[in-house]
Parts: sequence; C-alpha cells; structure tokens
Amino acid sequence: SEAIQLINRDYAKPLLIEDLAKEVHLSPSALHKHFKKVTAMTPLQYQKAIRLQVARRLLLAEFLDAADAGYRVGYESPSQFSREYARMFGLPPIRDVKHLRGSINGPAT
Repeated sequence: SEAIQLINRDYAKPLLIEDLAKEVHLSPSALHKHFKKVTAMTPLQYQKAIRLQVARRLLLAEFLDAADAGYRVGYESPSQFSREYARMFGLPPIRDVKHLRGSINGPAT
C-alpha cells in the first residue's frame, strides 16, 4: 500500500522501479510480485492508469486540450498520450470528452 500511495502522489514523475522498491524496502522483483498481487497490474501499468484517469478529469473539469493534459500528468509526447488514452477509454481524448459532456448534459434541444 505504501508503493500505491507513492505512485498516487507522484504519478506525473518518471517511475523507476528500483527507486520505488528502495522506498518501500523491497527488492524490485518482490515489489513487482506483491504489487501485482494487490492491484492485478504492474507498477508501471498502475501509474499509467492513474495518469490517464487524472488527465480525463483535467480535460473535463479544466477544459485543457489533450496535449496540455498529457503534459500535466507526465507524458512527454502528445501522440503517445492520445494513443494510450484511446486504448484505455475507447476514444481519443477530445472525442471522449465531447461524448462524456454530451451524456452528462443530455441531447441538445
């Protein structure tokens, strides 16, 4: 749980498994094994999921464009961010946000 808290706190920073393992007093292989047992994800998969969920909230709440949201959550490449976002949520960032806003606001009259 300490590793989860650290990733949640520092999700926008690059994740180095060796450093995270030292922080929680485990070997990298033990961290990987225990983390996957608890979350069903590797630490990097978990970080990616957190980054994308936060980016989705930023896109909806702060009306950022996709590149800015990606940079804010730690992506260096807008195209990589858009690819991973679409893989997780099923639509590219801007289309997803338009779809979500439409479902929240209901059909236009």
